[in-house]
Amino acid sequence: MSKPHKQIHLAAHFPGVNNTTVWSDPEAGSHIEFSSFAHFARTAERAKFDFLFLAEGLRLREQGGQVYDLDVVGRPDTFTVLAALAAVTEHLGLTGTINSTFNEPYEVARQFASLDHLSGGRSAWNVVTSWDAFTGENFRRGGFLPQDERYSRAKEFLATAGELFDSWRGDEILADQVTGTFLRDAKAGAFVHTGRHFDIHGRFNVPRSPQGRPVIFQAGDSDEGREFAASSADAIFSRHATLKEGQAFYTDVKRRLATYGRHPDQLLILPAATFVLGDTDAEAEELAKEVRRQQVSGATAIKHLEFVWNRDLSSYDPDGPLPDIDPDPGEHHIARGRAQVRMYRDPLATARAWRELATANNWSIRDLVIQTGNRQNFVGSPATVAKTINDFVQADAADGFILVPHITPGGLDVFADKVVPLLQEQGVFRTEYEGPTLRDHLGLAHPDDVRGERVAS
Repeated sequence: MSKPHKQIHLAAHFPGVNNTTVWSDPEAGSHIEFSSFAHFARTAERAKFDFLFLAEGLRLREQGGQVYDLDVVGRPDTFTVLAALAAVTEHLGLTGTINSTFNEPYEVARQFASLDHLSGGRSAWNVVTSWDAFTGENFRRGGFLPQDERYSRAKEFLATAGELFDSWRGDEILADQVTGTFLRDAKAGAFVHTGRHFDIHGRFNVPRSPQGRPVIFQAGDSDEGREFAASSADAIFSRHATLKEGQAFYTDVKRRLATYGRHPDQLLILPAATFVLGDTDAEAEELAKEVRRQQVSGATAIKHLEFVWNRDLSSYDPDGPLPDIDPDPGEHHIARGRAQVRMYRDPLATARAWRELATANNWSIRDLVIQTGNRQNFVGSPATVAKTINDFVQADAADGFILVPHITPGGLDVFADKVVPLLQEQGVFRTEYEGPTLRDHLGLAHPDDVRGERVAS
């Protein structure tokens, strides 16, 4: 008997605080006007996507002591945007990145429970930690938590929020969902938590929401992050979008689930993926080259090189050779608030490898950054892209993809109109939503049902 086809999960990422968006395109729009978010969300819902994903930047990034003017410089509060989108969509899941390093469990749990009620059970929380003191300067907690402490706090943060959500669980707790008044049981919402990071007690004032808890996403790629996801998350926002890397990551994370009494289908792996579509594969390849050159201007190339060199390279010609001087391996002081800095843990080795590549290929600084930077994951005609996505999912390199278009807000439209119908024809993507909640879209059980299974076992 042949193996049944897996159903593909698709989501849309509203591009975050980065230089993914091609601002020079006449179709590029605002990252702060609500009309951009609304257009993006409505397109995703028209295509029957599982959810919209919204990242969050907690501080304006700096380069050389000045605000980095090549990025999106700011955006409205995540909860505010998602709550507004709940009013202009009916089925689309609403996923927001909320930091566990600088917030408190009670306020975050209250916000997500409220969003779940307002949206009819469509909320999801991407649980992240913060790694740098620079961002922490905006908050009382600051950036003093080392990596192991950040994950320790994140685990307790999530567990504490779960206790708050669950303080309204049970048949003995009844409330009028229209007026919010109690009908019975004075214990409803009562909680006590005493732990290493949080010591709180009181009464949670938002009744049990349609999903019980928001769907939990996690985005860390370290060993600690993978364990955190295996123990507590419903889905992983992964960066491994190539076939080989995706299969390795998929296998590694799924095998960890058994340790926590979980099944492989209780955790979805959803890499971020970019795309460029053309009428033919050749046309798409040419468009992709042009997009990469638009994304990496000369100024952007120099700024990117500074992530590695940790030096002011503004005097260098982006169309000239790489610097002869070596990177400064000391504490990073050029680029602040940028996750890319962490990607180059051995800057001297990276510089040597890049010089060898540039010499062998006669690349300029800009050429090198274009060639070594993030390429589009899916490039081709609609038929080619649909086949590639399906091949990846059926080969267990992913359970689906979170798509990141390079034009906001209309860049998702062509995918919705030309690729989604092909996946639907193949029977690997829905033609209609099967249920009202995000858990329904993702094929995830309600937390109360999962708890019942565990108790029974």
